[in-house]
Amino acid sequence: MNRVKNGSIRRKRHKKVIKFAKGFVGAHSRLFKVVNQQSMRALRYSYFDRKKRKNKNRRIWITRISAAVRIIRGKYNQVIKFTRRFGVGVNRKIVEGLITYDFDKTFPPFLI
Repeated sequence: MNRVKNGSIRRKRHKKVIKFAKGFVGAHSRLFKVVNQQSMRALRYSYFDRKKRKNKNRRIWITRISAAVRIIRGKYNQVIKFTRRFGVGVNRKIVEGLITYDFDKTFPPFLI
């Protein structure tokens, strides 16, 4: 009987990894060894960048809240202080959404 060295299994694994690297450029999408390294690297970056995206979104929310509050001569820290002091269960994301979508309505008097 002939010896089989994982031929079909290896091909399946290689094809799966190469399919993942479809948009990569040059050898990064063709040669298995390079593709494997680049795909591991891409997956590592995607994991950490999902964490970074949360931080980036929070910064955007804070900037938008601050800009909206500045229009009525208020301060960002007053808004945050108000929500904490009175136990309002609203976070920055929700406040930013309210400001973005309901900007035409008047602001509460505590901010003036």
